[in-house]
Order: sequence, then C-alpha cells, then structure tokens
Amino acid sequence: MGVLDRFERRLDRLVSGAFARAFKAEVQPVEIASALQRECDDKAAIVGRGRTMVPNEFHVELGPSDFQRLATYLAPLSTELADVVREHAGEQGYALVGPVAVTLQESDALETGVFRVVSEAVPGEMPPTPLLPNVRLETGGRVLPLKSDQVVIGRGTEADVRLDDVGVSRRHAIIRLSPTPTVRDLGSTNGTVVDGIRVDEADLVDGTSLVVGSTTLVFRYGG
Repeated sequence: MGVLDRFERRLDRLVSGAFARAFKAEVQPVEIASALQRECDDKAAIVGRGRTMVPNEFHVELGPSDFQRLATYLAPLSTELADVVREHAGEQGYALVGPVAVTLQESDALETGVFRVVSEAVPGEMPPTPLLPNVRLETGGRVLPLKSDQVVIGRGTEADVRLDDVGVSRRHAIIRLSPTPTVRDLGSTNGTVVDGIRVDEADLVDGTSLVVGSTTLVFRYGG
C-alpha cells in the first residue's frame, strides 16, 4: 500500500465517507496529494553527500468553486496532506529544514478543476520526536535500535540501518512505527520477506522475522 492509498483510507475514516461524497467532481484530494509528491521530487536539491533537501511549506491555490467545496474540511485535509509530504520524504530519503505545512488558498484567477502548488523551504524548529517504546531489530547477536518513526534499511550510506550484505539494495525497505508498525519494500532487487512470505508491505508485531538479502532481522517492540 503506497502513500496515496494510505492517504485516501485515512480521509475516509476521518469523516466516515463524507470526503468521497463531497469530492465526486472537480479537484480531488488525491490529486492534490499526488501533486505535492511531484513538487517534492521536482524541487529536490542535493546539498551534500547523501543529503537531498526538499520544500517543507506548500500553498495550494484553488478556484473559488473548488475552494468552497473544500472549505468545511480545510483543517483536517491540510493535516493529512502534510502527513503525505512527510511520508513521501521519509520513503525517498529527503531532508526537511523545518516542519511541514500545507495551506489551501482561494484564487479568483483559477477555474474550477484547476489548482496550483507553490512551495518553499522555510527553516524552522522541527517538532520533538515522540518517545518510542524499546523498538529494535536483532540480527546475529547484534541489536539495532530504531530511533525514529521512519527507518530505512539498506546498504547505502543514506540508510538509517546499514547492512553489509551485497544482496541488500542501497535503499531496501522502510519501517514505519505509526500509526502501527509496518515494513514496506522500496523496490529492492531481491525483495523483502516477512515471516516467510515475500511482501510489498506488511504489518509488524513483536517477533516478526524479516529477511533482506541474506540477512535475517527480528523485529522487537517493547519489552
């Protein structure tokens, strides 16, 4: 399940289907979410070895008709769209200079069904990382603590958990801890195996076995 799929599912749960009824025509929330991902990719700038910076503030301009349709949901929709940007940045290994913010604005210059995204990198204080339970990966007697909500496993220098295994891709898989622990394969060459089954994405519980390349990792959560 990709970022956009998770976004649509969260919106549906948020208002029990009200979003689907409100946005049957004209601008769709998933179109905005997809445009924000493209904006990150288009504006990505390499600022150092293994460090690629992307914008963190986004202004979405909508025509009067579309803006009025979205007006009831501006706050929750903005929050969910910001989550899309953070998740996409995490999966792509992008760096942010400040907290992510997405605002929706009305523009008389735009027709119904048309929107425009304007972005910029605005330095700011990042929100504190929430305290995590004792989350870790165990392999061959080694304990690898997971110190953030999103952790990339791979062989490359940009990976958070680096494995010296030629069967592991540079960016092999990503573990996300919230809202519930999951692992997602990042298009690796040899795939990701969870409890004996090759997966694109899967839930994780304490004791789950992950195989990447020729390395077996055991996910530990709490305790």
